[in-house]
Amino acid sequence: MTEPKPFDILADAAERYGRASLDNYAQVRNVAENVQAGFCRYLSGGEKVCVYLVPPEGAWSPQAYQSGAFSVSGTGFLPLDPISFGLAVRVSRTGDWLRLVLSCAKMGPEMEITIQNGGQFSLTLPASPEQLKQLFDLLYGHLTAWFVQQADLYENGEYGGRSIGFDFLHSPNGDSGPVV
Repeated sequence: MTEPKPFDILADAAERYGRASLDNYAQVRNVAENVQAGFCRYLSGGEKVCVYLVPPEGAWSPQAYQSGAFSVSGTGFLPLDPISFGLAVRVSRTGDWLRLVLSCAKMGPEMEITIQNGGQFSLTLPASPEQLKQLFDLLYGHLTAWFVQQADLYENGEYGGRSIGFDFLHSPNGDSGPVV
């Protein structure tokens, strides 16, 4: 039996890494799609599209970006790192949206979800409806608390310097997308 060549050992290691990075992306994407659809139902009862997956950085609009919504989009070699994505969330009746950025890291059988400038939540995979409801409660509380806090600061004359990093967007026609 001949000894494996160094290149073969390297290629085997790279292939293993590639399988793991593809699995990581698939797991995060599955969680993201469940969060997008479930959080929209949580907020509106499924009457309108009110949450989209959007890029975590850069320009965005309230529309479905598919694979372009993930931080690894366009990177070529798929890194084995935590993956971020944005949620465009409709926050007003007149067409105002904000982007909430989430970062996911698989830790064994759990997915650690971190809200940018907010809390952290662990889902055991596959996520149960009860766990997703708890995550939606956390997301809703995070968003609502920010608006309440900002209005309170204004009323007390202390507004303007505190932010949690939301990007706001106004849809000129107030459209929230198609009815689900």
